[in-house]
Amino acid sequence: MRSICVYCGSNAGSKLAYTERAIALGDRMARDGIRLVYGGGNVGLMGIVANAVLEGGGEVTGVIPQQLADWEVAHRGLTELQVVGSMHERKMRMFDLSDGFIALPGGFGTLDEMFEMLTWRQLGIGDKPCAFLDVDGFYAPLIGMIDRMVEERFLHPDQRADLWHGDDLEAMLAWMKAYEPAQASKWMDEKRRKSLR
Repeated sequence: MRSICVYCGSNAGSKLAYTERAIALGDRMARDGIRLVYGGGNVGLMGIVANAVLEGGGEVTGVIPQQLADWEVAHRGLTELQVVGSMHERKMRMFDLSDGFIALPGGFGTLDEMFEMLTWRQLGIGDKPCAFLDVDGFYAPLIGMIDRMVEERFLHPDQRADLWHGDDLEAMLAWMKAYEPAQASKWMDEKRRKSLR
């Protein structure tokens, strides 16, 4: 784990606990010498986690589309800021720069980015670990929906097991460092289908 991409809100959310967890993650990444890759913003949890890494002496690479940079939400104090042409280019660049992905609390953008990485992994495009670092049960309803996808046979159990969810920062990082990707195919073969009956 040389670099980890963190997806999170461009707002700080309603609870101090969200800010505290973002700071704890950023501080730990700096202490472990793990570069932060993120969306390049200076606002919300994005700015908070970036500042925590920087204040801990770590390195931060931001990747931001030109339009958002023009709106003056780009963080100008990063180790490196890469300005790209589109949101799609941003996702690909962040994927290329990162060894794993963590989602802190956030909104549509956070979920869009994390689920695209999960989909790429499911299709064999990537094999990097993905983790939801929870705060006060924020992601519990989402994980419940993912479990429902397994129950209704839209998602293979091996692929569900290939996703980490919890609130223990130490356990998450240990899982990411030891990660071995699941070998399940997106499309369940007949043998696996029968075993689910």
